[in-house]
Amino acid sequence: MPARPISKDTLLCMSLSARPGQFGTRFQNFLYEALDLDYIYKAFTTTDLPAAINGIRALGIRGCAISMPFKEACIPLLDEVDPAAAAIGAVNTIVNDAGRLRGYNTDYIAIRRLLDRHQVPPSTRFAIRGSGGMARAVVCALHDAGFRHGCVIARNRTAGQSLAQGYGLEWRAAADLAAGLLINATPIGMTGGPEAAALAFEPAQIATATTILDVVAIPPETPLIRAARDLGKQVITGAEVIAIQALEQFVLYTGQNPTGEQVQQAIAYAGEAPVAQR
Repeated sequence: MPARPISKDTLLCMSLSARPGQFGTRFQNFLYEALDLDYIYKAFTTTDLPAAINGIRALGIRGCAISMPFKEACIPLLDEVDPAAAAIGAVNTIVNDAGRLRGYNTDYIAIRRLLDRHQVPPSTRFAIRGSGGMARAVVCALHDAGFRHGCVIARNRTAGQSLAQGYGLEWRAAADLAAGLLINATPIGMTGGPEAAALAFEPAQIATATTILDVVAIPPETPLIRAARDLGKQVITGAEVIAIQALEQFVLYTGQNPTGEQVQQAIAYAGEAPVAQR
């Protein structure tokens, strides 16, 4: 793609992640170019979250995507939080309106749309592994989509029980039960992590499930997704999740709606490089 000229009026958007990747940067910048918008996007990491958030406000940065492990910790640093994000207790998007920072959660939107797109019946019993910000967004989306029968699997007893009890679900410390819908909302299977080669669920659980959802997007084909595909299961990948939530962020930052063709071109362009940590 040809480089756009940058001026003093160019608006900056950014991301904050413990392990930055290229998907969001390439996706957003492709659409800025396609729609002739005077924006630029850059990924960052930080060891000082309060200073980074204050920098968004002080420097007039238009928007910021938030990834692990900052989705919950950033909330007290914002001026207001969208009601859906407040209910979830996690923010993955910050929009700066004249120095006032408002938090949103587009992960929730992505999960709702994918459940509908893949026609997962709300009567399906589910098991979700994880209790962090992404897991909260997934459980809230499941609840709002009519899913009532499920279990939260989390090694962190306090966080796991809190999430489960908030939605009338069961909590377990280990992934040892059968369910029709299995969801990994942890870093298990993520490239570069300590459990990069691990499965979030046992092979016997995968064999009895009908649908597997893995929010991990590095790599696009995680060990869990590969195992599910080998057994002919319906899969929902982290690449699908990140594409939808990134589009929602683009709309929040710019107020513009790209065409379906432009979105697909942006996904293809961004998919040529590793994606950011979820």
